[in-house]
Amino acid sequence: MNEKTMVADALVGINGELKMFGEMIPQTENKELKQCLKQIRTSCEMSQEKLYEVARQKSYYVPAAKATEQEVNHVKSILTQPTMH
Repeated sequence: MNEKTMVADALVGINGELKMFGEMIPQTENKELKQCLKQIRTSCEMSQEKLYEVARQKSYYVPAAKATEQEVNHVKSILTQPTMH
């Protein structure tokens, strides 16, 4: 297995864990457990950021082009429209 594949696999794994923590934390009533899960999630986020930087530096990952100001404003307008009830 080459380095690019290992980095990609690690990112997929960490992203899955972050999703799992995002689902578990709001459902946890035990404050100590919730705090522990948040700390683990923070650690996972830091690992994800480091791997992401490695992937970017080695051109294993090329992010999408930045959104134009018009695209950003369009999304903002959608998200800030009052909802109908």
